[in-house]
Amino acid sequence: MELKLEHVTKEFNRFKAVSGISYTMHNGVYGLLGVNGAGKTTTMRMLCTLLKPSEGKITYDGRDIFEMDGEYRKILGYLPQDFGYYPDFTVQDYLMYIASIKGLPSAVARKQVRELLEKVGLIKAKNKKMKKLSGGMKRRVGIAQAMLNDPCILILDEPTAGLDPNERIRFRNLISELSEDRIVLLSTHIVSDVEYIANEILLMRNGEFAHSGTVYELVSSIPEKVWNVRVGKAEADGYLKRYRCTNVKTLPEGVELRILSEQMPNPYAVEEEVTLEDVFLYYFGEKAGEENGIL
Repeated sequence: MELKLEHVTKEFNRFKAVSGISYTMHNGVYGLLGVNGAGKTTTMRMLCTLLKPSEGKITYDGRDIFEMDGEYRKILGYLPQDFGYYPDFTVQDYLMYIASIKGLPSAVARKQVRELLEKVGLIKAKNKKMKKLSGGMKRRVGIAQAMLNDPCILILDEPTAGLDPNERIRFRNLISELSEDRIVLLSTHIVSDVEYIANEILLMRNGEFAHSGTVYELVSSIPEKVWNVRVGKAEADGYLKRYRCTNVKTLPEGVELRILSEQMPNPYAVEEEVTLEDVFLYYFGEKAGEENGIL
């Protein structure tokens, strides 16, 4: 199984939302990580054939996905940032309705809906109206509808938006379970959503794939070290101007800073392990002294 982007570009009125990206995916979980406006949603909409590239091509097992047309969409599951639903439908009725649109026979649909409701933890809420669901429950229904046709390719756009920490953990566990024997691509700007479940991570910036690799490879890619530094409140501003800080924590006795720097910021700084969040802020965050950074 191979999903391949080859020099894909998408322009809107001369603005390049996506610029010449190339990448090949096989079975596993891929995390598309970047700030809002990086081009993640445009990329995903092209992978779902909702937008056609201005240049380049996307292929599945060597075949152009736009030429495959309906044959490709039969193996595709998609959860957009905002999916539509009829508010007065029950969860079960909504999923049966989507199953009919996807062309599933009635008996197959009923079996699949029940299994998916159990998998996403909504079997007890199957007769609840969609408008009565919490944000987290609606996202789980969204994942279920994307899985109805047992897709080979599952594309999830900002799937944890609005979820609380417990819902986010449940979601990560669910995606890990669903990733067997299929390609799962999920986009997010929340680092923890992909840090523990993605086989590979793509960092997207200004419509391009800036870097990609495993968490270990990305963590190893930055030349700077991470330091924990405690300073007085009066000194903190000077450090913020001189160094790239990934975290600032106010304490009763001063300020604790998490600093990215090749050199030790002061003799009392303690070196810490680099995390994916440090990598994200290294590539996408403010540089020392900047007043208006990306984040």
